[in-house]
Amino acid sequence: MLSLKIEVPEEMSTDTLPAFQRIAVLLRENIINGNLQAGQALAENELAALCDTSRNTLREALRFLHGEGLMDYQHNRGVFVRQLTQRDVRDIYKARRYLEVLAIQSSPNISEFHLHKMAGQLDLALTAANNNDWRTFGTHSLRFHQRIVHMLGCARFNEFFSVLLAQLRLLFASGEHEGNFQRPWLERDQSIFDLLKAQRTTEACKSLTAYLEQSEQQIMSAFTTRMNGV
Repeated sequence: MLSLKIEVPEEMSTDTLPAFQRIAVLLRENIINGNLQAGQALAENELAALCDTSRNTLREALRFLHGEGLMDYQHNRGVFVRQLTQRDVRDIYKARRYLEVLAIQSSPNISEFHLHKMAGQLDLALTAANNNDWRTFGTHSLRFHQRIVHMLGCARFNEFFSVLLAQLRLLFASGEHEGNFQRPWLERDQSIFDLLKAQRTTEACKSLTAYLEQSEQQIMSAFTTRMNGV
């Protein structure tokens, strides 16, 4: 049985969206939350029932997510959550460097509102880490970085970055090894936040750039290990 949670970012109102797009947002959020994982087969009947929608609407939503690079159609096999490639890793991190660093550079005086939102995600991430719940930790770490991009105050950037986060989540390790993958980033996220809170934005940009470079290297290394069958 699939595990889905209906969780939509508070800034995103789906009331005015077409039905298929509301379902697409729901499924994308469940990828970000780690409820849907790379390579997972999706049975239309089951998924439509879980989303409380028709199969036609679900199919439209899946086509929409295919356009976002989150779903794959396999002939005679059905729909699968997409498995990303090393090329995807490079593209995702190029976009992350641009948007996240730009957000900090464009915010010389970071507001208490944004700092409060970031701190909330770090508190939730710490609680998850203390509970050895690394899937949830990964979600809140991603949300922390999403909060950085929100400082740009651009709805289109926010939407684009949500797609990036879902793609990024599909690159993360899952299962018994996820703790090893996630654990090193707890202190790094906190360090970036501390610099932002102190309004030391130049140092925060340098720290974030180094963070993203090391994160990309870690994921690329994981690809190499899998390809070599280690």
